[in-house]
Amino acid sequence: MLGTLLGGSFGALFYAATFSPANALENGVGRLPALGYNTWNAFACNINESLVLESAQLMVSLGIQAAGYQYVNIDDCYAEPTRSSSGDLVANTARFPNGMKNITDQIHALGFKAGIYSDSGWFTCGGFPGSFQNELRDATLFQEWGFDYLKYDNCNIPFDDIIRQGMLGKYTRMSDALIQLAKSSGQPPFLFSLCQWGWEQVWLWGSTLGHSWRITGDIAPNWDSLALIINFNSFITQATDFYGHNDMDMLQLGNGGLTFDESKSHFTAWALMKSPLLIGTNLAEITPDILGIITNPEILAIHQDPVVGKSVSPFRWGLNPDFTSNSSFPAQFYSGPSENGTVFMLLNTLNEPADMFFNLTESPWIRAGRQYSVRDLWSHTDNGTAVRNFTATNVPAHGVVALLLKDAGDEPAGIFPPCAVWDNCAFENGTAAN
Repeated sequence: MLGTLLGGSFGALFYAATFSPANALENGVGRLPALGYNTWNAFACNINESLVLESAQLMVSLGIQAAGYQYVNIDDCYAEPTRSSSGDLVANTARFPNGMKNITDQIHALGFKAGIYSDSGWFTCGGFPGSFQNELRDATLFQEWGFDYLKYDNCNIPFDDIIRQGMLGKYTRMSDALIQLAKSSGQPPFLFSLCQWGWEQVWLWGSTLGHSWRITGDIAPNWDSLALIINFNSFITQATDFYGHNDMDMLQLGNGGLTFDESKSHFTAWALMKSPLLIGTNLAEITPDILGIITNPEILAIHQDPVVGKSVSPFRWGLNPDFTSNSSFPAQFYSGPSENGTVFMLLNTLNEPADMFFNLTESPWIRAGRQYSVRDLWSHTDNGTAVRNFTATNVPAHGVVALLLKDAGDEPAGIFPPCAVWDNCAFENGTAAN
């Protein structure tokens, strides 16, 4: 029965526990990458009941919910420093005087789902009680509190002679508890987000446990941090599909440190690589420009594609030879399939504006001998027809171009040369066509 936990396909989770494949539970939970809000980037530990509810209400009034965002998530520091005498987590009475169930009831009444945070170690990263050896107890409490989503962190790991498990086993403890809870309660499964932010190869095993898995350390609001994360993810895009997503960390839009063009690149890369999109901005201070970025309907439509779950992937690195890892200058040319055509992301990683040229058939999703209509997903304009190649002119430094190309029939007759890419192009008699 189970698949990507709490993410939907109880099948993958069940496989992790029994080493026997099973059919996914077709309930759709976690099939697509999550869209929502998280308190950490803007507020860290300075959270309280009023702030959380204000953020949820702003999601509605600003049109963010209408754009498709579904979750309002409370991060670390919501708990008292110690558990109750019976062993339960206790919501901080000063910050959350009316308790967590009151908050989730109000979040649900606004049409959202609610998320909570815990840790796989003795303590959370903020020093509050973690869930190690209390996995089922805490999962049950989170469900009683009314939460739907669990972000699960990686601080304060027990000594090896206590845990006697690797990283996979450490996270399996909670995934097993969540499976058990879903089976015994009959309630919808949690969306389970693994925040295993070390450099271990979590992307190799994360899909057996959860909806998403962090692939790098914490994001920072600057271009160097974005480039590092994009570079790392560019080599593991094959790990993302329905029910499992490389998590590139929360969106840092509007928190200072990024130019407008860098903010567009940040959002585009996260969305087209099918990372969860969790807004970390103080919504009371959001600017119209940033609001326009995070609610771009054409970019979000690719992110939430109901037919194709794959990430875009590099087809050419650009500045560097292909398959070169460069944390400052990652790959620049990406493409991927979608329900309605081929998606292209052209990322100018250079420190100055640049023209960006590519042959269409460099992308594996494009057919030779065809022409393609060009839709710009940021200007929301139809930009004619591309035949054989395309050039984006004067792309800003650290800027992005996002395109949707749709097959528009055979290319015009009589084009010379007979092949867009000359290498090994030949006539029927074997004569080279160059």
